[in-house]
Amino acid sequence: MVSTRAVPNLAFRRLRGQRSAGEFAAAVRRSAREIGEQVACDARYIGRVESGEIRCPNYAYERVFLHMFPGANLADLGFSPRESVRGRGARPVTDAPPPPISSLLGSETDEECDVLRRVFMTSGSTAMAAASLGLGLGGTSASTSLPAQRRVGEAEVCAVEKAVRQIRLLDDRHGGDGLYRRASQPLRAAYALLDSGTTTRRSTADRLHAGAGELAISVGWLAHDSGRFEDARSHYAEALATSRVAGDPALEAHAFCNASFLARDTGRSRESVRAAEAGLRAAQPLGSPRLLALLSLREAGGRAGLGDRTGCERALGRAHVAFGQGPSTADPEWMTFFREAELEMLEAQCWSALGDWSRAARHARRATRLQDPHFTRNLALYRAELTTDLARAGLAEEAAATGHQVLDLLDQVQSSRIRAMLAGAVAVLRPRARGSVDIADFLDRHTAARPRP
Repeated sequence: MVSTRAVPNLAFRRLRGQRSAGEFAAAVRRSAREIGEQVACDARYIGRVESGEIRCPNYAYERVFLHMFPGANLADLGFSPRESVRGRGARPVTDAPPPPISSLLGSETDEECDVLRRVFMTSGSTAMAAASLGLGLGGTSASTSLPAQRRVGEAEVCAVEKAVRQIRLLDDRHGGDGLYRRASQPLRAAYALLDSGTTTRRSTADRLHAGAGELAISVGWLAHDSGRFEDARSHYAEALATSRVAGDPALEAHAFCNASFLARDTGRSRESVRAAEAGLRAAQPLGSPRLLALLSLREAGGRAGLGDRTGCERALGRAHVAFGQGPSTADPEWMTFFREAELEMLEAQCWSALGDWSRAARHARRATRLQDPHFTRNLALYRAELTTDLARAGLAEEAAATGHQVLDLLDQVQSSRIRAMLAGAVAVLRPRARGSVDIADFLDRHTAARPRP
């Protein structure tokens, strides 16, 4: 097949008018918020569209552009029909197929998958675990163009689903910093299957959509945990678009849940509330009180960021009532982390955002006591939160002791998010170090600690 040269999108360039690419990207983001979409649009994206590199936008951007220019269709905006570019993008296309998805995602047999899981649980090295997962350590990336009419069956769908579980397991143990880049490769392969594959049954297609969406959320979370916030936002938006196309309310609720969390962490508190509320609407018919509890906690976190103490307390009350109804067979698989310890942790963060440090510390203490040690990353996270709350509550000696416990775990966990939290506690403790050997010792150890490459 002959390579295809990108053709500049002059129609889209005319629509931008006198605005800079950055100003136009900001207008796109505002329009997205108006209709409840989330797109990580920036000047670079606008440049890629205008150069013709992006010949057709994804579904989320399509909805935003059509909202911005009522009455227009994709052709009016200078885009090619979706069916003419699916699975190809604007890059040169070759006849050579990529490696099979099984080579990117790991074994397809239950026996070999069990062996991989044992490796994940016993390995002290993120690199070794990632190699077992098949995410590649050599820095190469596989092409994601697949031949038209490729058949997608049970093996491919199972491979995507297993990749989601394996990435979550690795994240529980090691955090996101060492996994994000490697996990992006099977994500590209999964969406290539979604775009270019054909399935024999509707149930297989539904599972593939759900698996690809969940994989996008998992990779988005790795980006979130490692401080790559715009990447995370983009992955969550892709998962949300996939949920809408597939009509999958469970996937939609999960995407909104993570998007709310990201918005809270990046200071977009109002957006956090709106995303949580949208997630609650999607989750209502699913029959999972625990999912409703988690989404209510996301809303509470957003309201705390707005300084809305009353609204935060109401959302916390709803969360406790829903959580008290207990687990259900309708609880999503991805919610295995959401236990009483996480409930306490998220409530601690609400009180912390409201400046009630003593109350935040009480809940963070409970979280650390209740946490299953299997979730190493979360245990480090909870202790980092407790360190910060204790420091701000004036309990500096206890904060230093807890900070040592966090440093003990950072040999196993690679998380920029946790390191940033601990650095915040250090900033509070530093002025108090002069009169305390214990605090000074912790600060010295923190200074000496360096993230592993």
